Amino acid sequence: MVQPKALILRAPGTNCDEETAYAFQLAGAETELVHINELVFGRKSLSDSQILCIPGGFTYGDDISAGRILANEIRLKIGEKVHEFVSKGNLALGICNGLQVMVKAGILPPLSEGNAQALTLAPNDSGKFECRWSYLRANENSPCVFTRGSGIIYLPVAHGEGKLVAHPEVWQHASIALQYCDQTGNINAGYPHNPNGSEQNIAGICDETGRVFALMPHPERHVLGTQHPRWTREGLRQSGDGLQIFVNAVKWVKSA
Repeated sequence: MVQPKALILRAPGTNCDEETAYAFQLAGAETELVHINELVFGRKSLSDSQILCIPGGFTYGDDISAGRILANEIRLKIGEKVHEFVSKGNLALGICNGLQVMVKAGILPPLSEGNAQALTLAPNDSGKFECRWSYLRANENSPCVFTRGSGIIYLPVAHGEGKLVAHPEVWQHASIALQYCDQTGNINAGYPHNPNGSEQNIAGICDETGRVFALMPHPERHVLGTQHPRWTREGLRQSGDGLQIFVNAVKWVKSA
């Protein structure tokens, strides 16, 4: 088929778009960086892509709350287009600020009656911005397209509002795809292995189809072997642990 195309959504304050585009390119996708206004005013179209990605950063300075302003723009201005894009069987990925945006825009999980959120990202239990490397374990029972075959991976986190708090009804429309753990895979190791205090040590969630996925850690920051913080001591790997997430997305599009 034609080379899969990933649209990387940008807004004021986005700062991980270039790295995310590079990760998708390494995985075999064509990429395009698109500002939110280009979609709002019809200069660009979601229909030209098979993957939508909202990357990390601090959109609009995270004023009000992390990701809220961009989430409102998406929900009120292009919400129908985004939901149509997903309903057609395409993929959507949110990374860090992208998870915060997707949750508040009602992309993952959908908003309940009255546009109420049943899930949010609260300030870290540590009371500070957490910037560290974390071990993560993929949930083998999750339908998530992006985490297939991942096992235990090692990715950096960088966030101040990463504590996932959810109402039980959330799990009618979403599933746990990725959890914080220690090097052995123990998901109950506590802080600092769970850097923010998320319920059930959740680091990433997906919808019931497995095609819509969002996570707090940054897979785009570990796609090369030389990006591992201990590669000079432990040996150089062919690729970084985060690359598999992008490879899985591209493979899925090609096989669909």
